[in-house]
Amino acid sequence: MKTSAKMEHLDVLRVELGTMKREHRDLDDAIGALDLEGRADPLTLRRLKKRKLALKDQIARIEDQLTPDIIA
Repeated sequence: MKTSAKMEHLDVLRVELGTMKREHRDLDDAIGALDLEGRADPLTLRRLKKRKLALKDQIARIEDQLTPDIIA
């Protein structure tokens, strides 16, 4: 892979990472708001929490790709 193509790939990953982190924060806020109301649909809460957990996993994978391997 050429250096410029690799840099473009890393730039795309950084943008995706930012988008996913924002969505994760938004889901956290939505879940918190629904919990405060006390009348949230349990199925909706479960789906939101499942989506939030999936995003957390995707964020971790992308961060691993962006972090260079350092052999000590």
